[in-house]
Amino acid sequence: MINEEACAHLKRCVTLAREALEAGDDPFGSVLVDGSGRVLCEARNRVVTRDATEHPELVLARWAAANMTLEARAQATVYTSGEHCPMCAAAHAWAGLGRIVFISSSEQLSEWLVQFNAPAPPVRMLSIQEVAPGVAVEGPVTALVGAVRELHEKRHRVNGKKVLPITGSFER
Repeated sequence: MINEEACAHLKRCVTLAREALEAGDDPFGSVLVDGSGRVLCEARNRVVTRDATEHPELVLARWAAANMTLEARAQATVYTSGEHCPMCAAAHAWAGLGRIVFISSSEQLSEWLVQFNAPAPPVRMLSIQEVAPGVAVEGPVTALVGAVRELHEKRHRVNGKKVLPITGSFER
C-alpha cells in the first residue's frame, strides 16, 4: 500500500524524470530509500547526455552494491517513475536490493509509445517479475500515472517530430 511517505518519494521520482526530460533525456527518475525511510541516493536518466545504459535504476543498484551491506540492501526500497527495464531489473536482483515501487508499468509505456507513433525500444519490455521473480514489486501507482505519461508524451512529440527512444535523435 502506498502511504504518504511513499507518495512523497514517488513525487520526487516524477521531479527527477522532469529534470531528465529538460536535459534532453528520456523521462525516468528513481530514489533509493533505506529500511528506515531515509533517502540514500537519487538518479535520473542520462542515456543521451552520457551513456545509453545510464538508467537511474542501474545507477542506484551500482551505488547500493558499492555502499551498502547485503542486509541493508535487502531492506531498501527503490521508488521509480517507470517499471525497471530488463537490464535494470536484473541489476536490482543481482545487487540484492529489496522492494521496487513504480509509477507506470512497462506495459503502459509500450502502449504509450504506440499511441505516440514512436519506435519501440531496442530491448523487449518485460515486467520485473519476468526478469527477477524473487523481487517484491508494487505498481503501477495510478494516482501519478498521468504525470509520467505527460512527460513521455512531451519526450516523443517535440515540435511535431518524433524522438527515437534511447538515442534521443530526431527522426528525419
